[in-house]
Amino acid sequence: MKFRELRTISKLYFGYEEIARVLEISPASARVSASRYVRQGFLVRIKRNMYVLREVWNALGKAEKFLLVNMGQTPSYISLTTALEYYEITTQLQRDFFESVAVKRTKEIQVNGSVFRYSKIDGKLYFGFKKEKEFFIATPEKALVDAFYLMSYGRYALDVSALDSEKLNGDKIIRLSMEFPSKTKNMLKKYGYLKTA
Repeated sequence: MKFRELRTISKLYFGYEEIARVLEISPASARVSASRYVRQGFLVRIKRNMYVLREVWNALGKAEKFLLVNMGQTPSYISLTTALEYYEITTQLQRDFFESVAVKRTKEIQVNGSVFRYSKIDGKLYFGFKKEKEFFIATPEKALVDAFYLMSYGRYALDVSALDSEKLNGDKIIRLSMEFPSKTKNMLKKYGYLKTA
């Protein structure tokens, strides 16, 4: 079966160009073949022109999945409860559910039983993240402030009782929150995360 030749692609994810090259077909034919292989269960579609071999997807660790989540909508970074769980700040577990912050739009992508959710924030609040391994993720404090920002607009539900606040740096929360609207600061104060304006 021609599909097996796709295993020679060494990248984590690939598009029509690589499929066309490996199978020695035109890009138009590669597009048709990719759709067929997704239906047959050989490929997992992340988004348009972005695929992962099913066997590779099944073996992915958290870091590789986070990288694919970043690629699902660019620019974006892992944040909210997903980041808080990564840093072991929340006891709330999210199985196959990955949350990010983005500047383009709020959207959700279903990927082979996993959900990639992107929450839009104001462009001037798009900061406070770092590159860890190969993916972009909020710092622990920024993940918390992002969650409170969305909560203050009724767009998110954070299980505050599941948080271990001892693992968060209060000074960093104060510095980060300075850029955020007063309603976000008020909510942080209400839950005891902001002692000073």
